[in-house]
Amino acid sequence: MSESETKEGINDPSDNPKDVDASSENSENIGITSQGGDSTVPKKNKDIFLKATANAPIMKRRKWTVDHDKTIAWIIAFLRKYFKLDANESLFLYVNQSFAPSPDQVVRNLYECFGTDGKLILHYCQTQAWG
Repeated sequence: MSESETKEGINDPSDNPKDVDASSENSENIGITSQGGDSTVPKKNKDIFLKATANAPIMKRRKWTVDHDKTIAWIIAFLRKYFKLDANESLFLYVNQSFAPSPDQVVRNLYECFGTDGKLILHYCQTQAWG
């Protein structure tokens, strides 16, 4: 990413999805075992897959780790900065190719309800595709 994006905070590790390389796809843990071994603490970061649909530009990496308390509006803002979209260009996000979540929806809720095989798949496009 460019130097100007770093100044805007997009590369801030505390507020940006983290890149996950393909070698770590099989090492995903849903919880962290406490020292006693009898309870687990939920993982605060969730792995999401961002897939292009229709006329959307394709990202080099599809798998991202996002804080579970981030909203869909935050993901849309990240994608708009990533693709350098103008304010008048639209961007749509869909869960499992079926519906567009509301911007105030939290990643944790979507992950719990619609996540399959330990991942949440979000499709993005610049024209309305489903729903």
